[in-house]
Amino acid sequence: MGAGGRDFHDFNTVFREDDSVQVVAFTAAQIPGIDGRVYPPSLAGRLYPEGIPIRPEEELSEIVRSEGVDTVVLSYSDLSHEDVMHKASRVLAAGADFTLLGPHATMLEATLPVVAVTAVRTGAGKSQTSRRIGSLLAQGGHRVGLVRHPMPYGDLEAMRVQRFATFEDIDDAHPTIEEREEYEEPVSLGMTVYAGVDYAAVLELAQAECDVLVWDGGNNDLPFFRPDVHVVVVDPLRPGHERTYHPGEANLLRADVVVVNKVDSAAPDQVRAVLRAVAAANPLATVVTAESPVELDPGPSLRGRRVLVVEDGPTLTHGGMGHGAGWVAAREEEPAEIVDPRPFAHGSIADVFAAYPHVGPVLPAMGYSEAMLEDLERTIEAVDVDVVVTGTPIDLGRLLTTRHPIRRARYSLREVGRPTLADALAPLMRLLRNPANVAAAR
Repeated sequence: MGAGGRDFHDFNTVFREDDSVQVVAFTAAQIPGIDGRVYPPSLAGRLYPEGIPIRPEEELSEIVRSEGVDTVVLSYSDLSHEDVMHKASRVLAAGADFTLLGPHATMLEATLPVVAVTAVRTGAGKSQTSRRIGSLLAQGGHRVGLVRHPMPYGDLEAMRVQRFATFEDIDDAHPTIEEREEYEEPVSLGMTVYAGVDYAAVLELAQAECDVLVWDGGNNDLPFFRPDVHVVVVDPLRPGHERTYHPGEANLLRADVVVVNKVDSAAPDQVRAVLRAVAAANPLATVVTAESPVELDPGPSLRGRRVLVVEDGPTLTHGGMGHGAGWVAAREEEPAEIVDPRPFAHGSIADVFAAYPHVGPVLPAMGYSEAMLEDLERTIEAVDVDVVVTGTPIDLGRLLTTRHPIRRARYSLREVGRPTLADALAPLMRLLRNPANVAAAR
């Protein structure tokens, strides 16, 4: 059971070469349009000459019964603990075992040091934390490779191993908006980004070109590479979620460093509640507090104007947030109105609002296909506003044509007080100065 990422990795690392097991299907959820495909023979391996079908999760019970399935493996992230057990109940009712694979079975061993950045929820601030860590390592003179959690929503064979060092590399891959959001900023900072479907092959390429790797996790998933330093981001805007989502709680319990992010936008009591929860769950972790300041690019004033806010899609959908950085930035300039886009939503965008009714009067930047990107553009054009504010990590104006002026909200990570991330990484930085010591330490 997956969402186009962790499921393929679990298969590749645990089941692909196991001839005592027959994998009859993947099921797909969370991401629109990723079912109805086949995991191709070139990736599935010698035991699966016809590949493996990818079917909708709605068909799970039918698959278990019709195929005589013995075991169902849950292989995706950012589910509440209650939702995990609801899925388990469906599997048990159909007659199969329900299982989760652990880190020892699924983490690959790198020959280089690895700093993993994961989180307890989608939208906690992994991306800016990864960029900050990558910049600190690069300032030490090291070749940094940022390895991104998979987003294989297109041609799986073509996406087996991906390398992005320039914007041209990104454009040539024809990525979704979600992919661009994770690739463009690190590349603009001079980092090479690696991703794909077969992470043993991704790792082989990345460690041949780099001195140190930063694992940039997706959602709140566990790392695919065994980390030497595991950094986990928690979100005080959602206090309590650090202990109630899968596998976010496991990340928190395994963390070497916990970043309590967004202390500039959360209420003091929310920050205190999360700090107490972190101390109770993992008292040995180094705790770094940080802000995620939001700045708007220059452009027309928002004061007294009608504004449409476009936000990062996954943060709103399976991340569960009602709004994001764009809303925060727009509110600070005192617009006359932030216009609700829901009455103007076209096609697949209307479907997104129906599936995620918690989303507030902001527009999720959904673009998993050309058709969805067109629906997003049509929705933006249908709204009568003076300015569009985008809270996505990319220049949305490069992808869309609109009559409205666009102002982009940018956000970064800024530590507050001590310890800082540089303090937390200091032991690793000392090892990296003498590569001969790295192997001995690992």
